[in-house]
Amino acid sequence: MALTAEEKRKLAQIAKELRVTIIDVMAWSGGAHVGGSLSIVEILTMLYFKYLNIDPKDPDMEDRDRFILSKGHAAAGYIPALAKRGYFPEEELKSFNHFRSPFAMHPDSKKIRGCDASAGSLGHGLSMAVGLGLAAKYLKKDWKTVCLMGDGECCEGSVWEAAMSAAHFKLDNVIGIVDRNKLMIDGTTEQVMALEPFADKWRDFGWKVLEVDGHDLDALDDAFAEAWSAEGVPTLILANTVKGKGVDFMENNVVYHYASADSAVCEQAKEQILKGGE
Repeated sequence: MALTAEEKRKLAQIAKELRVTIIDVMAWSGGAHVGGSLSIVEILTMLYFKYLNIDPKDPDMEDRDRFILSKGHAAAGYIPALAKRGYFPEEELKSFNHFRSPFAMHPDSKKIRGCDASAGSLGHGLSMAVGLGLAAKYLKKDWKTVCLMGDGECCEGSVWEAAMSAAHFKLDNVIGIVDRNKLMIDGTTEQVMALEPFADKWRDFGWKVLEVDGHDLDALDDAFAEAWSAEGVPTLILANTVKGKGVDFMENNVVYHYASADSAVCEQAKEQILKGGE
């Protein structure tokens, strides 16, 4: 069912607030992978505030859906999303990347309430998702596993081994998402290691592919609804996004893959975000 006007308004407001928090995290921590965190905001918003079957009061609920942030460097977006969903107080985010904080540059499932998988080295998330998908099938459980990847990590051979396995085992309970912002740490994906024709490669590996605007809440809603009802094949949502989305001087700027900023720059960024869409 399509988003109602009120649902869309609430989700858009959550996304805006999450972007502001990402900028705050960059300031509190002294630096963060801000560009790729800003590009996944709408994806996280739709998952954590509509689609994932989860309960912050019972983070280890046996039949919960699982989420894996394979692009673990985007923890500056993911961890605030967990806080906003109610897993822990947002005030705790001020310790991000500080000594003895549970929140580091990459998520640690042993330390963060609501985090299903630790991440750091790229290219491993989809393999974990395949394992969880197989486990759910074996246990005759209905929960889904969602894996959010960066397009840059799709240079890794392990991604394609996992993709082949998911299709072979008909893991319709596995949903892959690629944050297709077309930038990685050293430049554009097509300069560093060309991925195109990217969607066709996933199709050739046996996946159902849904290509959408990764910042369009209605488009994401349609894609997730279709992915959640898939039968017989895994689904890949190819989300076309803008790195640094919401702040004009960060958008499509590889400098903001990882960056720090003084208070004046952070305030300028937050002002742009808050005015966005008005």
